[in-house]
Amino acid sequence: MAYSSVYVCVTVLFFSTLISSQLLQTCRLIRSTSDLPVLTSEGDITIGALFSLHDTVLESPPSFTAEPHPTQCSGFNFRTFRWMQTMIFAIEEINRDKRLLANLTLGYKIYDSCSTPFHALRTALALMNGNEGGTGKPECRGRVPVVIGDGGSTLSLVVARFLGVFHVPQVSYFSSCACLSNKLEFPSFLRTMPSDFFQVDALAQLVQHFGWSWLGTFAGDDAYGRGGAQIFNDEVTKLGACIAFYEIIPKNHDQTEMFRIVKRIRETGTRVVLVFALEQDARALFWEALQQNLTGIQWLASEAWITAAVLSTPEFHSILQGSMGYAIRRADIPRLQPFLLRLHPSKYPQDPFVVQFWQEMFKCSLGTSTSIRPPCNGSEVLANTGNIYSDVSQLRISYNVYKAVYAIAHALDSMLHCEPGKGPFVGGSCPNSSSIQPWQVPMSVCSTSCPPGTRKATRPNFPLCCFDCIVCAAGEVSNQTDSLECEKCLPEFWSNTRRDTCIPKLVEFLSFNDTMGITLLAVAVLGSCFTLAVALIFVLKRHTPLVKANNSELSFLILSSLWLCFLCALAFIGQPTSWSCGLRHTAFGIAFSLCLSCILGKTMVVLMAFRATLPGTNVMKWFGPLQQRGIIFLCTAVQLVICCTWLSVAPPVPRKLMTRETARIILLCDVGSPLAFSLVLGYIGLLAAVCFLLAFFARKLPDNFNEAKFITFSMLIFCAVWIAFVPAYVSSPGKYTVAVEIFAILASSYGLLLCIFTPKCYIILLKPEKNTKRYLMSKSNSERKY
Repeated sequence: MAYSSVYVCVTVLFFSTLISSQLLQTCRLIRSTSDLPVLTSEGDITIGALFSLHDTVLESPPSFTAEPHPTQCSGFNFRTFRWMQTMIFAIEEINRDKRLLANLTLGYKIYDSCSTPFHALRTALALMNGNEGGTGKPECRGRVPVVIGDGGSTLSLVVARFLGVFHVPQVSYFSSCACLSNKLEFPSFLRTMPSDFFQVDALAQLVQHFGWSWLGTFAGDDAYGRGGAQIFNDEVTKLGACIAFYEIIPKNHDQTEMFRIVKRIRETGTRVVLVFALEQDARALFWEALQQNLTGIQWLASEAWITAAVLSTPEFHSILQGSMGYAIRRADIPRLQPFLLRLHPSKYPQDPFVVQFWQEMFKCSLGTSTSIRPPCNGSEVLANTGNIYSDVSQLRISYNVYKAVYAIAHALDSMLHCEPGKGPFVGGSCPNSSSIQPWQVPMSVCSTSCPPGTRKATRPNFPLCCFDCIVCAAGEVSNQTDSLECEKCLPEFWSNTRRDTCIPKLVEFLSFNDTMGITLLAVAVLGSCFTLAVALIFVLKRHTPLVKANNSELSFLILSSLWLCFLCALAFIGQPTSWSCGLRHTAFGIAFSLCLSCILGKTMVVLMAFRATLPGTNVMKWFGPLQQRGIIFLCTAVQLVICCTWLSVAPPVPRKLMTRETARIILLCDVGSPLAFSLVLGYIGLLAAVCFLLAFFARKLPDNFNEAKFITFSMLIFCAVWIAFVPAYVSSPGKYTVAVEIFAILASSYGLLLCIFTPKCYIILLKPEKNTKRYLMSKSNSERKY
């Protein structure tokens, strides 16, 4: 129940991000955190810190009738205490520096997280608590702009989630779990410790180099051990190795369980074992291996214990000789050792941790009546101990702490020297140096982060942190910062102008609203009006010799079919639907077949009429009105059968033409059956060719008004239009394909209308003196006499 005092506040803090920032003003601690030991030093800017100075927390059974007793921790850790002293050394060194953070001093506020997640959370809450003791108006707002710590990955996971709510930067010196690299989950987490990805990759390469294929894995029961071991297992499996066993080291080091998991090594017969665990867990494992006299094992070590001094003691030599692993970079910190040896309880009576350190170091008691240790006599000297605390020959994590302090100091210094207009914030603004907010840590990078809509591209011959931001190609997006690749949008979507979101593509078809559709519509309507006008003229002049001589019935039938040809062009404009797609080509094919059938009948009648004047011929009895209607019906019926079969077997249907290379979806009519479409066009071409040949043969027949000449010219135009249509239709993209087809329909219709009926209308309207039977027969009679 030690965390009961912070439960209410933490709950409100987490829900405040979902409800309203106003709740932060009323968040109060049910119980103060003032009972936690804390080491403080005043300064203009206070840095918070968490160190696991003890290995565990001693819990007393809750009575549920009184407040829990103050938290007590046990198992003092000398190495972690050195890390804490290294932080204090770095801060005092910076405060003496006249160039870095001039006119400002750094202070600190350090808590012991006791290697326990819930206690680490409680100490993090204490760092964020603005007023202690419940006086005044407590607010859940932090006074520290940044926190250094915690050490273990499991502890940092808990703290990082909490500090992320306040956007308070957390710089860890020892947390290597790869999971902490997730910026979405831990946006304010930073570290001076490499991620486990790097050492696991190196360990996997080591396994590959020696050709080991039968491996065992032990993992500590925490985020660090489980995460690192799992990544290792995945990597070596990809390289072809097999995992003989994967066991978890229990945190309580239960003897039965430790015996069982060590026994697994003998049972599986593996000779290479990875131990990815913290120092205390690895020690418990090796102690059990020593009890079972387990020798001849090649141990692979994680960085947490490969350099641990306690494991290099003579008692473990028999089982650990030859262990391999990768250590953290070692560095020298000048003047650190004298600083570490300065400690004495009499010099630092306000330091709650020095007394514990001194008692554990010399195994004596400093005036505590309940201690069973002998009292300290005052002759103890740190320089004579030779403990891991004073050993500065292997500074690894201590150097990470040292770097963390200096990284924060340089960030603060950059903020204080920020020039307006060149700052790191919106509009080049600078922070208020008198009120620095936690989220204001300026970046020092080779290349700034690539915003959404771009991807990172490495620069040749430059380090990995130097890169260029390449705008995503059209049709690709990236919606995250520093994306390595741009993702293609689905076929029905296209990238927006910012290249960070896929939006639906524009649907393209020949509509009644665009300029091309309006133009073709106007031309088609104008053609149908011209056709009706010619028909009206023929109706009014139907008793004149010229109209009678040109077979008025066939003329009206041709005009009706031409009117349908103009109107069928309208079916090609607008959004394709099932009925419009079926109507387009069938109406066009039947209308043109009817028109050409009528022209064919007229041409045959003209040709046969002059052939019938030869002596001994009686041909005209086969080309009377009934026979003409039969020819027209049969020729049109063939096309009608083709179209009906087409519609029943494979009708034209609407189809979306989607390609990843274009920003539009082309909505068109799929012909359904290319064969049927070819037969419709081919049959129209056949009728046109026959008409052309017959008219060509009849072009020189004697007559003052030889209609065959005009039919020949009209067929010439008709064939030229449709021959040119084929390559234009195939090569035109999108809606222009439909426009080409409409143009061919209108051009051929206008050609037939103008070539066949313009000369007749000219005589009827402008040369009425030629619209007589005498004139029409005069040239014919003279030629016959000749």
